[in-house]
Order: sequence, then structure tokens, then C-alpha cells
Amino acid sequence: MRVISGEHRGRSLAAVPGTSTRPTTDKVKESIFNMIGPYFDGEWALDLYAGTGGLGIEALSRGAAKAIFVDRDNKAFNTVKQNLKTLRLDEQAEVYKIDSARALKVLSTRGVQFDLVFLDPPYAKQKLEQEIEQLQQLHMVAADAWIVTEHDAKLTLPEQIGMCEHYRCSTYGDTRVTIYRYIVEGDS
Repeated sequence: MRVISGEHRGRSLAAVPGTSTRPTTDKVKESIFNMIGPYFDGEWALDLYAGTGGLGIEALSRGAAKAIFVDRDNKAFNTVKQNLKTLRLDEQAEVYKIDSARALKVLSTRGVQFDLVFLDPPYAKQKLEQEIEQLQQLHMVAADAWIVTEHDAKLTLPEQIGMCEHYRCSTYGDTRVTIYRYIVEGDS
């Protein structure tokens, strides 16, 4: 695994030891950022099921100002911290060892709004629709935010979840990426 583009292009990322995580492949990561970017200018990113931190780190490398990484797995938490330190991105990042539902509640109290949200939970434990609804209810998504979901190819998500409109969907083997855009009424 590596950083695909931007300031840290070509740098390697450590993998989470064991088989508890399913990292996003470089091919899928490149496709995601070609669809939503490819570059950014000061956005805030949330990598809710961080694993290695690859998606949030990619956003930082491409110009995001800040990324918050969340993973309840101790090995993943340590891997994200290691990858951020190796790339000297510590100052632009926060890493939390907490489950996703609690993380959203805690982060919402800070009034943070995210421009980029990455949701790549374990396939067997996905609650993508509920999490996208919760992000909106807690006012955690900025106008025109991108919400990127990675899930089992057999799962089809709805065209609209609250004010998040389906933007694009692509399948890569047994993985499907569904991207939403948070559209505030009156935006066009």
C-alpha cells in the first residue's frame, strides 16, 4: 500500500498486522480520488473506520487541511499513528481509538463539519445508511461534502439518504464504492 498522489506520492504505508482489516487497494483508492478530487484545498476529512489510515492520509497528501481517524481496533489505531508519524502528518491529524457511533457523538459536540467522509466498515457490520443519516442529523457534513462508502458488491445503497444524493457507484471485484454528495437546499 502506498500514497497515490500529492505531497507524499509513492510513500509506503504500513499495513495493520493480522487479518482484522481489509485495506482499500491502491486501484480502488486511486479511482475514489479521481471521482471526488483529485486535489483539495483546506478541507476536513473523517476516516471513520480508518484501518491503516490510507484514505484520510491520501486526502491529506492531496491538500486536505485536517483529518480525523477513528478505529476501535488497537492494531489499527497504532498503525494509523505510525503511518502519520512516518509521513510527518501528526500535526494535521487526530486519531481516536473508539467505536464509530460513540465517535460521531463525541465529535458532534465540537461542532466540526467534514468536507470528506470515508466509511469503510467491516462488511459484516455495515450500517452505512444509518451512519450517513446520523452525520446529517448531527450537522457534521459541510455543504457539498463527499461521503464515500466502500462495501460488499452485493449491497445496493439507495439513490438518496436524507439530503445526500447518489453521485456515482463503481464495482471492483467483490468491493463496491458508492459516493454521495451532501446537497443543501438552494445549492445547485
